[in-house]
Amino acid sequence: MRHDHARAVAADYGGETDVKPALLIVDDDEDIRSQMKWGLAQDYEVLIAENRPDALVILRERQPRVVLLDLGLPPHPGDPQEGFAALSEILAHDRLIKVVIISGQSDKAYALKAIGEGAFDFLAKPLELTELKLILKRAFYVTQLEREYREAQRQLDTATFEGMLGTSSPMQEVFNGIRKVATTDAAVLILGESGTGKEMAAMAIHRRSARKDGPFVAINCGAIPETLLESELFGHEKGAFTGAHAQRKGRIETAAGGTLFLDEIGEMPLQLQVKLLRFLQEKRLERVGGRTQIEVDARVIVATNRDLKAEMENGRFREDLFYRIAVVVLRMPALRQRAGDLQLLAQAFLKRFASENGSEPPKFNDEAIRAIEAHGWPGNVRELENRVKRALIMAEGRRISAADLELSNETQAPAGRTLKEAREAVERELVERSLRRHRGTITRAAEELGISRPTLYELIDKLRIKNE
Repeated sequence: MRHDHARAVAADYGGETDVKPALLIVDDDEDIRSQMKWGLAQDYEVLIAENRPDALVILRERQPRVVLLDLGLPPHPGDPQEGFAALSEILAHDRLIKVVIISGQSDKAYALKAIGEGAFDFLAKPLELTELKLILKRAFYVTQLEREYREAQRQLDTATFEGMLGTSSPMQEVFNGIRKVATTDAAVLILGESGTGKEMAAMAIHRRSARKDGPFVAINCGAIPETLLESELFGHEKGAFTGAHAQRKGRIETAAGGTLFLDEIGEMPLQLQVKLLRFLQEKRLERVGGRTQIEVDARVIVATNRDLKAEMENGRFREDLFYRIAVVVLRMPALRQRAGDLQLLAQAFLKRFASENGSEPPKFNDEAIRAIEAHGWPGNVRELENRVKRALIMAEGRRISAADLELSNETQAPAGRTLKEAREAVERELVERSLRRHRGTITRAAEELGISRPTLYELIDKLRIKNE
């Protein structure tokens, strides 16, 4: 019957809970309950309980953020143990609830003990309404801050996946794909523009696989001259060529028991594609200059920013190799496609770089945030990381501006243009400016933009930029 009464009481207060914050008052004195309800109803949705069981029912059903609790509750109002039991159960239900103890002057020692056990504050009887309102306002403010912090931490935990950050739908799809493919030994092809985090995705697959205790060996096929790439991958025997003074294992062998990551696979010469295909089929290789077949158990993950199907049509990539490496295809979204992730990433980079420097992180001003959201990010996450690092070095004071990010002239998209046209205009301006600054030197311009040389060449071609 008592619990039915509490549910009825809770139902009586079923009004617009989203308009006023709910406040639970637990007191067996009807006069005090009436006075507090009259004095506080304008600011709060006041819920009333006469005893501990009623209070706990209302607590579970209505989830108030603050509780006013009298320690002297029935069935023994002269003994504080029932009040302490109520305090313990309230905090066990939700540690973030703020419990304000109501006590008589003679019970002050008990009130202080209650604070030691987790109560937020105490008020001595007779209650003074102005003081009560101030304490309640502070209690609601503190619990709101704590809940916002907990939610931010929860979102950060959700957003963080093996060192990668992202709450957007495209990134959550990537995370789900990694979880699934990591439990297998299938070959994986990771597609995406330069700077989207393809190597981080490959490393995440490795760390979540049964091979996690083995090595993770990465090699960029576009960064090594063709004449050296075969030896780098497959190793060589002593005397295999001029300068081969000793036997040397290749990257494939060193990845035994673990994962081999081949970045920019689209840059691999055709003759090496044949040799790689043979290894993938047989799990055996021959070193350059050698005749011995060497068995190697290594998982292979590859990545590219090129359109491999177009490369196959042009005869630059083998079709049989494509189907061997593309058992599972994982697509990394461009930063401009990751709605909601820009500020999350920018803040994370700022915090990380400041921590590395042993300083408190500054904040982005409103102009900087608008510039970050408006920029096209042709270099994707790598470009954002580089710009934030530069801004932290260049900023004066505790605020980072758009100028510190070198985005001051890009906050306004030209009127009357589509998003695609506006993005291309921004990309063209950035590329042309960087090429002018470095007098057409592709390597330096690509480094400044935070993209690879092949990606810069593709942008120059796509945007019809003259580089003289």
